[in-house]
Amino acid sequence: MNRINLITLGVRDIGKSLKFYRDIGFEASVTGDEEKPVIVFFKNEGSKLELFPLEELAKDINEENPPELSKRGFSGVTLAYNAKSETEVDDILQSVKKVGAQVVKEPQTLSWGGYGGYFIDPDGYYWEVAYGSNWEFDDSNMLIIKD
Repeated sequence: MNRINLITLGVRDIGKSLKFYRDIGFEASVTGDEEKPVIVFFKNEGSKLELFPLEELAKDINEENPPELSKRGFSGVTLAYNAKSETEVDDILQSVKKVGAQVVKEPQTLSWGGYGGYFIDPDGYYWEVAYGSNWEFDDSNMLIIKD
């Protein structure tokens, strides 16, 4: 087992989250009603992103004894968008602000020499948007991690 095909975000309001992700540029495939979808898959490059109602996701893990839902604190999980320039970092963080995301770390030079910042989506998931001058990308726009 050496890949991640799908990242599922348990969301409190799937319609609101669908709108947010569409507003920041994700193209969606919706199962069910557009206002209250059953499940959403995004047609993004690389690993796929999915939205699923949080309570239903907990029940999917264990219907009899679902895991306790977070009180919206930091879960220890972040998602990342690897940019190809500092300007792209700035542009993305500005665009997510326009659709209501909270930028919690303005773009800046980072301790490891890169440039980036963080925003939070409507369900409290943290997204890092970062650029590294020595980064390389494959034909699918995925970051190449060298040994």
